[in-house]
Amino acid sequence: MDNIETDRLIYLIVLLVMVAGWFFVQSRGDGLNKTLQYAAVWAMIFVGGAAAVGLWQDISRQAGSPQMVIADGDQIVVPRARDGHYYLTLQINDAPIRFVVDTGATDMVLTQADATRVGLDLDSLNYLGRANTANGEVRTAFVRLDQVVLGGVVDQNVAAVVNEGQMEQSLLGMGYLQRWGRIEIAGGELVLTR
Repeated sequence: MDNIETDRLIYLIVLLVMVAGWFFVQSRGDGLNKTLQYAAVWAMIFVGGAAAVGLWQDISRQAGSPQMVIADGDQIVVPRARDGHYYLTLQINDAPIRFVVDTGATDMVLTQADATRVGLDLDSLNYLGRANTANGEVRTAFVRLDQVVLGGVVDQNVAAVVNEGQMEQSLLGMGYLQRWGRIEIAGGELVLTR
């Protein structure tokens, strides 16, 4: 479980404890000192408010950050996702493919499912390449993509590889990113400029 999910779980547990505490204090009102009762209520209000603020920040961050903003036609601005990564959806041979931006990857790497979606025949691919990944060495097949579109920018005959191993998401590596004249990561945004 990543940090963001853990934080949300903590917020929800705190809210549950607050509600349960309220019912406990109310049901035992006769036996408790009134001052202690009021102190417990104020503590629950404070903790509940802190939990609500934390949840509100999570909700507003997700709702308020679009995947990509196009400025002046030659610039793509991508806000950092809640998990700390940058995601882009490119149109490849008219199929929308979602990528995680990976500046540590040499190539644009397609999962087998995404390769099928863009019209590649997996049975005809030659897995002659090798790549070292966090899960060990995998075989890769070199391919050329007829058309790749990001925002208003269209590229033809783009080199990529198809990973023969298991991958959760396609990777947008430097093989594609270097086509952009400038790549900048600052202030929680990835900016691609052509």
